[in-house]
Amino acid sequence: MDDLAHLTTPAFLVDRNIVEQNCARMRRKASESGVAFRPHAKTHKTVEAARLQHGGEVGPITVSTMAEAEFFAGAGFRDITYAVPIAPEKLPRAAALAGRIERLNILVDSFVALHAVETSGSVLDAFLKVDCGYHRAGVDPADPESARLAIAMARSPAIRFHGLLTHAGHSYNARDVEEIRRIAAEETAALTRFRALLAAEGLGDVMRSVGSTPTLSIVDRFADCDEVRPGNYVFFDAFQATIGSCRAEDVAVSVLATVVGSYPERREAILDAGALALSKDTGPSHLDPAFGYGVVCDLDLRPLDARLVALSQEHGKLATAAHLPVGTRVRVVPNHSCLTAAMYDRYHVLAGGRVAGEWRPVRGW
Repeated sequence: MDDLAHLTTPAFLVDRNIVEQNCARMRRKASESGVAFRPHAKTHKTVEAARLQHGGEVGPITVSTMAEAEFFAGAGFRDITYAVPIAPEKLPRAAALAGRIERLNILVDSFVALHAVETSGSVLDAFLKVDCGYHRAGVDPADPESARLAIAMARSPAIRFHGLLTHAGHSYNARDVEEIRRIAAEETAALTRFRALLAAEGLGDVMRSVGSTPTLSIVDRFADCDEVRPGNYVFFDAFQATIGSCRAEDVAVSVLATVVGSYPERREAILDAGALALSKDTGPSHLDPAFGYGVVCDLDLRPLDARLVALSQEHGKLATAAHLPVGTRVRVVPNHSCLTAAMYDRYHVLAGGRVAGEWRPVRGW
């Protein structure tokens, strides 16, 4: 790994070959399952990776910020879902973007938001956000008020209603693959039951859009849904590998860091990668409370006998049985690739183990 010697640390490394493999696997599964494929771009936030998600082409995508939506629209992506319930003050911005591309889908999960759209003077494409058990955002599909909101959206002259969208984020709390499979079944069943209820009210078939990397990675075939929106699978991370969503060799990213303090007398060392390089995501602490803030490896990604036990702004504290002299370089597999990637204004892309280029992610909201 001499090719990494010129990089200033901390540096975010992306293995392009692994990204391509991860993208091809998920894309192929969607195709074989006969469902629409709208991958999420929030993990990588780059044009290059978004194109790889569609086999080198542009295609429907999902984003988490208006800045991402505008960025990808500028790069030729014409069909975008903004997968956060819309803030009323963002409606003029959304309408302006919708006028530039073929379709911008927004999310609504309240009558207040629907009223804001109806009084904005715009006509927008929209999904109803449904809570399938994560309890972060979305309507309760068992609440009669949720059906009334769906019907109101479908009948509103300000809305082109496309269907139901959910995210099984609680799959990240799973303890094993079988629990992920159970949550995956609940995710799709929640939308199918709700759709049947709406059909009885005269709405007919509406789209069921689902998406979480654990549930979509574990199932062999996408069933009982119409569209899938995986995102983290592009990079994966230590968390996903630990709960069983992927293998360790499927993780495409790492953070290159340098030992800047070595204290063998107390079996500790300090890295120049702290919270602003790795995020403070504690990873799969529900499985291992002592997991630490990432998996510390040598330059060939072989795990070291070292645990990243604490982070301050620019320091990472290692508890280590191995002597790591000052100047030693290590690679940390992050707990959460999405948050970690968001800390960097450029990614160093590896091909065949060598630095082959840079990707620049969009920043901001």
